[in-house]
Amino acid sequence: MCLGIPGKIIEIYERDGLRMGKIDFGGVVREACLAYVPEAQVGDYTIIHVGFALNVIDEAEAQQTLALLDEIGALDEELGEGDA
Repeated sequence: MCLGIPGKIIEIYERDGLRMGKIDFGGVVREACLAYVPEAQVGDYTIIHVGFALNVIDEAEAQQTLALLDEIGALDEELGEGDA
């Protein structure tokens, strides 16, 4: 299964001409491309799919989605339990 997962942007930087960010998924931090969401800022929540931020969402929506994904056990599958 491949899902878009909400995460919080904790850092923004540029790499090889692309806007990139470190995204926190409740303690698991991954890198993602932020080129598709130029309006995104540190502290915003965004939906990440296969390493790309697709859109910015509010914190309430992000938390609700994370709770539902956790309930069905999809977070461990998508984030790789134990990976960092």
